Amino acid sequence: MTPTTEITMNFYRRGVKTIIIKPDGSRVLERKEAKVDNSMVKAIARGFRWQRLMLDGVYNTIYDIAEKENISPSFVSRISRLETLSPRVVEAIVEGKHPPHLTMKDLFKPFPVEWVLQEQVFLSLTPIEWTDQ
Repeated sequence: MTPTTEITMNFYRRGVKTIIIKPDGSRVLERKEAKVDNSMVKAIARGFRWQRLMLDGVYNTIYDIAEKENISPSFVSRISRLETLSPRVVEAIVEGKHPPHLTMKDLFKPFPVEWVLQEQVFLSLTPIEWTDQ
């Protein structure tokens, strides 16, 4: 009989890479430098930009933005919500210090308005399922 060792771990896809998370929440073969997810940074920047354009009166509705940008109003709505993210969450994403399991898909799910709850959902070391009640 061949000896075997069982190790509990989770696998998460980040773009084209798979990251292994150990039970204590740390990454396997973790790199020392921060890993910035450019797609999340770009989405957050677009959300802030669109909000500024609406506040400045350049656009009146998400439909105006969608028409000008040639994208769906639904997509504009999902991206625009990112402007309401907690500054700590935004900072963690921009600096690449967010948990490895956090992806764009998670940012598009409904999330709490309160910043403290957002930080619990997005910055926890283990994934938290947020359910809209």
